[in-house]
Parts: sequence; structure tokens; C-alpha cells
Amino acid sequence: MNNIEPVPAATVVLVREAQLRSEIEILLLRRNSRLVFHGGHWVFPGGRIDAIDFDNTEGDLEYPAALKAAVRETREEAGIEIREEQLIHTAHWTTPPRLPRRFSTWFFVCPLFEEVSVVVDNDEILDHRWITPQAALDEAAAENLILPRPTRVTIQDICSHRSLSALLAAVTEGNIRIFPEDSAHYRPYEMGYSP
Repeated sequence: MNNIEPVPAATVVLVREAQLRSEIEILLLRRNSRLVFHGGHWVFPGGRIDAIDFDNTEGDLEYPAALKAAVRETREEAGIEIREEQLIHTAHWTTPPRLPRRFSTWFFVCPLFEEVSVVVDNDEILDHRWITPQAALDEAAAENLILPRPTRVTIQDICSHRSLSALLAAVTEGNIRIFPEDSAHYRPYEMGYSP
């Protein structure tokens, strides 16, 4: 099988503090089981970068388009309005070669400090849950929900932080997880710096 060029995409990890305690909660969405890619899996809001996300003044720069796609996908899949300025770049995942579908995905953390209503489209996304990272991992271990590898690893990373403020302090330090580490599809120069 030939190597398929990965499709640029963006994912948003929406995080908040639980109402009754200072634990972190994340938003997970359940994809329709009829979908070919990760059907039935629990994921963060996100999807491919569309042509509309590219700004003519920025040419074909993927990072600015990823920010726009992240905002758009969060609105489309969860009914939540966020702004590009809220997004903190934390990771970049490229699907390994020789798989039938490949994505080159920019991951962002987006902290929420006010209550929001989640509205799924009941087409691509059928359900949602605010859940602590540890509970999500426990549910996955018990096979009550299926997490794609990038989602699971991201949740494991979040588990090491005891509060939203601790998580935000860590992710704003610029420690970007890149998979694979030598990915030719990660273009940090588009953000104005090199790793």
C-alpha cells in the first residue's frame, strides 16, 4: 500500500474545573458508530482543516488554519463558542504511514472558566460527557468507552496535574508532544518559533 499523505486537522481539549471540587474535567464526545474513522469512539472535538479555514493573507500556512478549524469544529460538534486566543498548542500527532486514513493533527488545550452548554448534532456526534481524566482512563480500562491512542495519551498527560491552574502553567511552557518526534508534517516555524 502506498503512503497516503496525511490530511491536516485540529483537535481541542476543552478543560474546566469541576463545580464541587478543584479536579479537572475534560469534554469527550462519542462519535457515531456508523462513521468509518473512529466510529463509536470517545474523542475531543475536532476534525479536518477545510479550505474555508485558510486565510488568503496567510497563504497555505497550516497553523493559522488549524486555529480557525479548532474554533469551527468545537462549534459544529459541541455547540460551544471559543476564540482562537483561548487555544494553547500542546501537541501534534501524525498517523503512521501505510494506514488507510492519515491525519496530521494540531492539538490545543482550551480552558473554560464559565459554564457552557454542550449541544451535539446527533449525526456525527451522538453523546458527550464531562469527565475527570482518571475516570476516563478507568472507563477505558473497563472497556466502557473506547479512546483512540492520541486521546488516551493526552488524557494521561493531563492526569499528572491536580488543578486547572497547574495544567495551564505546564502547557504554557511550550513543551509540545510531537508524534512521531521526527514528523515532517509538524511545521512549528509557522507559529514563529522552532522547537
